Amino acid sequence: MLHVRIVSPQHCTADVVERLQNHRGVTNVIVIADVGRKPQGDLITCDIARRRANDVFELLEEFEVEQNGSIAVERVDLTMSRAGGESDEDGEGRSDDAVVWEEFSQHVEEDSYLRWSFLVFLIVAVLIATIGVAQDSVILVIGAMVLGPEFGPISAVSFGVMRADLRTASRACYTLLRGFAAAIAVAAVLIWLCYLVGWFTPSMLRDLSGQTAFLMSPDKWSVIVAMLAGTAGILSLTSDKSSLLVGVFISVTTVPAAACIALAIALQQWDLVGLFAAQLGLNLAGLVVAGCLTLAVLRSVWGVAGLHRRVWQSRRH
Repeated sequence: MLHVRIVSPQHCTADVVERLQNHRGVTNVIVIADVGRKPQGDLITCDIARRRANDVFELLEEFEVEQNGSIAVERVDLTMSRAGGESDEDGEGRSDDAVVWEEFSQHVEEDSYLRWSFLVFLIVAVLIATIGVAQDSVILVIGAMVLGPEFGPISAVSFGVMRADLRTASRACYTLLRGFAAAIAVAAVLIWLCYLVGWFTPSMLRDLSGQTAFLMSPDKWSVIVAMLAGTAGILSLTSDKSSLLVGVFISVTTVPAAACIALAIALQQWDLVGLFAAQLGLNLAGLVVAGCLTLAVLRSVWGVAGLHRRVWQSRRH
C-alpha cells in the first residue's frame, strides 16, 4: 500500500474526492477543508493499492493537482483494515511486483545528475578494484563492485531512451562518462606514484590468470553477464520488495574494467588499454540494452500511465 497526502485546490476538491472514493484501489479517504497554507487548499489523504497507483496519479494529473497543489507519497509497511486489504488484493498479480512509474521516474531523475557522492564512491570503488586486480583478490574485487554506484545513471539512460526523453538520457550519459573518466584518472595517478616506489609492477597486469582473468577477455560472456545484470538491476529498482543489494552488484565488470584501464595507463601498458576499454564499453552497452528491454516488458505489463507526466520532466529545468 501507498499513503498519499494531497493538498488540493478548493475548486477541484469535490471532483477529486468523488473520483478517489469511486476508485476500487483507493481506501481510507480523509478530507480536511481549508487547512493548506503553502500551497493553499484542502487536505486529502488516502491509501492506494500499489498496483493502482499509476491510475490514481493519472487521475490527479487530469485536475492539475501537482501544478496548483501538491502530492506526497510514502510507503505503508503495515495496514490493518479489511477495506484496505480488499483494495490491495483487488485485481491480478502481486501488488509488490507493480511498477509505480512516478516513483521510478523520480528515482532515475535524481540519479541522472552528477554529484560529489557519486564521484567519491566510484573513485573509491575503482581504487579498491585496482588493488584487487593487482593482488588477484576476488574479495577486494567484490568489495569494489558493492561500492560501485554507476547503475543509477545507467537505469536513467535506459528509462530516458524508452520514453524518448533525450534530456535525461544525455544527462545520465554525461554523468557516467565524467564519473568513469575521473575515477580512472585519479586511480591512474595514484597507481603511477605507487609504481615509482615499487608497489606495482607491469607483471601484475600481464599475468592475470586467476580469479580476475575474465577481465582480459571481452567476449560473448561479458555481454550475457551484463544483460542479466541489467535485467536484475531494473527489477530491483521497480519491485517493492526486492533487495537493494541486487542493484549494487551491477558493477560486476564495469568497475573492475575501469580499474584495469587505470592500471594499464599507469603502468604504460598501452596495448591493454583498448582491450579493457572494450570490456567496459561492452558491459555498459549490455546494461543499457537490457535495461531498455526490461522496462519495455514492464511497460507492457503495467501500462504507460505516469511515463510522460509533465511534472517530472519539467521540475528541474
